Amino acid sequence: MPGQVHKHQRIASVLADEIRAGVHTGGTRLPGEYALTQRFGVSRTTLRQALQVLGEEGLISTHAGIGSFVTYEGTPLDNRLGWTRALAEQDTALHTETLRFEEVTDRDLAEELGLDSGAFIALDRVRRLADGQGVSLERSRVPATGGLAGLPERGLDGGSLSRTLIAAGRTTDSGEGVVSVRGLDAAEAAVLHRSPGESFLRLTQVYRAADDSVVEHVTSLLDPARFELHVRSGRGGRL
Repeated sequence: MPGQVHKHQRIASVLADEIRAGVHTGGTRLPGEYALTQRFGVSRTTLRQALQVLGEEGLISTHAGIGSFVTYEGTPLDNRLGWTRALAEQDTALHTETLRFEEVTDRDLAEELGLDSGAFIALDRVRRLADGQGVSLERSRVPATGGLAGLPERGLDGGSLSRTLIAAGRTTDSGEGVVSVRGLDAAEAAVLHRSPGESFLRLTQVYRAADDSVVEHVTSLLDPARFELHVRSGRGGRL
């Protein structure tokens, strides 16, 4: 139904209000999943969808086996890339340009991810400064299965791929990534309005659901002058 608010959205709204009001302060851990499912009377799946919304809004950071920690300290951060923080200059004006949004076949990627089908939703976007210079190029590939088939024709929920995945029940439970530094090739430089060979961070990430199925594969090129890497380990953990 149009305008319907899902359970996970209501939970996310309540917790977001509490975080912004200081009920849960920066650096503290939210109550555990069991306590929150009991409080709101929902399943773990619904709760995890709500936590993913909070993570997308930059209010919390969730670590498997440890819990969810409040990261909000007065200014929400764009936490779309997980451990990659948003632009250091929060007042920098950016606009997002969609380069590609369609269903594609990529059998090599399917083989790499261990998928039977090579059908993906491809979403390529570049984020630019006011002068047109690109600071990031993101290529997302989502398995085109179930309710996600035909997504380009329907469009994204609020312009957000993350929200669309959550609404479709594709909640991220874990992720892994590899980061390196490499020079832009001619095509990438042309899209970003940069110089060929200019050094950019290259981040490849795979997000998986609780059943280990692939939610999303993302390859990002990031301007190292504007993005920074934050790493956190759990108690007694190693990086």
